[in-house]
Amino acid sequence: MPPRDHHRTSRRTRRLAQGGGAVAASLALMAGTAWACPPEPGSPPGGAKAAAQGEGTGGHSGHYNRGNTSDPEPTESIKNVRRVGGVPEAKGAISLMFIDYGHGRHKRTVMYATGQFGLKAYDITADPRVPKLVGQLNMPGMWETEDTDFDPKRKIIYLSRDPRAFGGDTATGESGVYVIDASRPESLRQITYVKVPAGHTTTCVNDCRYLWTGGPSKAAWMPADWGGRPVWVTDVRDPAKPIVHKDPIDTGRNDGKTDYTHDIQVDSDGVAWASGRGGVRGYYTTGRHYDPLKRTWRRASAVDPVPYAGGGLDEATTNSTFMHNSYRAVGRTRNQAADPRRWGNGKLLYVTEETFNEGCANDGLLVIVSLRGSYDGQGWRSTPEKKFRLQTVATWGVAGKEGSDPNPKQEGCSAHYFDVRDGVIAQSFYAQGTRFLDVRDPTNPKQIAYYRPADASSWQPYWHGRYVYVADNTRGIDVLEPTFR
Repeated sequence: MPPRDHHRTSRRTRRLAQGGGAVAASLALMAGTAWACPPEPGSPPGGAKAAAQGEGTGGHSGHYNRGNTSDPEPTESIKNVRRVGGVPEAKGAISLMFIDYGHGRHKRTVMYATGQFGLKAYDITADPRVPKLVGQLNMPGMWETEDTDFDPKRKIIYLSRDPRAFGGDTATGESGVYVIDASRPESLRQITYVKVPAGHTTTCVNDCRYLWTGGPSKAAWMPADWGGRPVWVTDVRDPAKPIVHKDPIDTGRNDGKTDYTHDIQVDSDGVAWASGRGGVRGYYTTGRHYDPLKRTWRRASAVDPVPYAGGGLDEATTNSTFMHNSYRAVGRTRNQAADPRRWGNGKLLYVTEETFNEGCANDGLLVIVSLRGSYDGQGWRSTPEKKFRLQTVATWGVAGKEGSDPNPKQEGCSAHYFDVRDGVIAQSFYAQGTRFLDVRDPTNPKQIAYYRPADASSWQPYWHGRYVYVADNTRGIDVLEPTFR
């Protein structure tokens, strides 16, 4: 872990100590290949295509296949976990969802996989280790569907279309949201599609009555001083007739500059946390709250949220300013991470920094920060001249850690999505596989298990029952059983 008096040590020293159907027909005309997080194989770091699309270096930048072709072939490395099943046919997988149907002895659980193929439905009721394909919606060339969200009551899935889908690009490509009826897994159908100015990720807020959609880099028609796309709100109370609110939110996120909002996570208290370039900021979207910016009590809504807490992260403890996703253990989930009796109920934020630089030690980290001092709008008032930064509690990266490949040949070593249960974070690290970290002491995250097959491209892990399901973009879906408990 970094020393507690980290402001007294040099940046370089600290980093060394870190550790490191209808749809198919309509889409056929637009079919192609699109990549984003990271860009397409073979692109050089910071290459021409990345530059042309405005990705920049600090998250989702041009980075792939960094390894030297003369390096030895990677070998697998596995500890305290075993693979008990998988779905190799789901190659290109990016995210997963688990939706329950029925009750009691008639209860059925279906796992949905999204990816470059579109949407696939797998029944895991009979045997969770052997997912059975029961339905699919073919959308070849779809992108990006990262962290896909769904309405568990109405059984609706919202697929986010990035402008780079179907051969497009960030400057001129079309973005939006596909609204999918999943009430019958065997007969998935598109309810509608709505164009949205953003389209990298889409998240439900307020019980899926509204969607928040963010990213990626800005389109050609957007203001010149923007660094990326903020969030647009879509009213889906009538899912057949979505209404996109014209004014974006989460603007000015990067020390006053409107920049790339990557993804939203809603905690169990209903606070929506927006991660992206410039840090992580949380918003109330319902109820009456004090607005520290307007200095008045007012009612929060999905289209006019009230700032809660958050801000930028200390650059001295991270390798970029691009924060990918976050998690706050609070309310009914307060016992899932650090001990709330010692660390407070919802006082810590667990954050993925995603960035791709030269060398594993310079790639994105898991960052744990304190929200202390950020409850009065400091993260919204921050400027380049008077910056506000959250206090870093600890960081963790795969560089030099047990089970790591020193010469990754694929996407490299950046942290990506994670899931938390009983004090353990399961986190994807792309070619460095899936890592299991004990974070009960947030000042000292400890690796207790890992699963790194030779061809790993781990994008997002999910705790479900006794297993962890991993969406692996190369391998499809891996079903893992932890053995450390």
